[in-house]
Amino acid sequence: MPVSIEIPAAQLDEASRALEDLAGLLADEQPLRQVLRQLADSAVRVIPDAAAVSVTLVRGDAAETAAATDDKVVDIDREQYAAGEGPCLEAARTLTPVRVRVAEAMDRWPRFAAAARRAGVLAYLSAPLVVDVDGHELLGSLNLYSETESGFDPFDEALLRLFTTAASTAITGARRYERSRELIENLQRALVSRAEIDQAKGVLMAAHGISADEAFQRLAHESQQRNTKLRQVARNLLDSVRGR
Repeated sequence: MPVSIEIPAAQLDEASRALEDLAGLLADEQPLRQVLRQLADSAVRVIPDAAAVSVTLVRGDAAETAAATDDKVVDIDREQYAAGEGPCLEAARTLTPVRVRVAEAMDRWPRFAAAARRAGVLAYLSAPLVVDVDGHELLGSLNLYSETESGFDPFDEALLRLFTTAASTAITGARRYERSRELIENLQRALVSRAEIDQAKGVLMAAHGISADEAFQRLAHESQQRNTKLRQVARNLLDSVRGR
């Protein structure tokens, strides 16, 4: 039977403030890597025993550290990616938090454990993360490192899961909105280009008494000859007519 864990109000307040800061960054439309770095910084605030935090993104069979609050933990991540196993990859693949003491991980994840010991990390907590990148959902994990063996407990695990779920929703929603806006802007540019091309075709049809297809072929030929986009050829023709 699952155990109900009540998270202290002070920690929930800090998590709420951290998410508000993250939402502010999303509103400023910052690049994804900067948002993930802010997410890592926020997690350090939320979990007191976290000495450092990193963010892992998994693309197919490849994984990368997209953000980290301390460069020394990046090597721990890289050892996991090279081995193809470790708590951060386990969290991303199973969508379940992984909490482990490094001393107990040697048999299961030897490369991770050895790298963690070299960096002075004694406890580790990783929670799944799902973010939207270019219209595609990417799995990943938010990884916490503690320099004390008793650094993380079930309270931290529950709070981190709550935090990453809220952060994933916020980031994915913002990225999807950004992607939708980009598509709308591209459509608007395409419509403007189409209008200019149609106007240029009309000019050629009137000037040379040719059909719409013939006019388009002339524009296309000019585009190929000059290695210039069709809409720019049309715009140049219209500008020359307006100039006269």
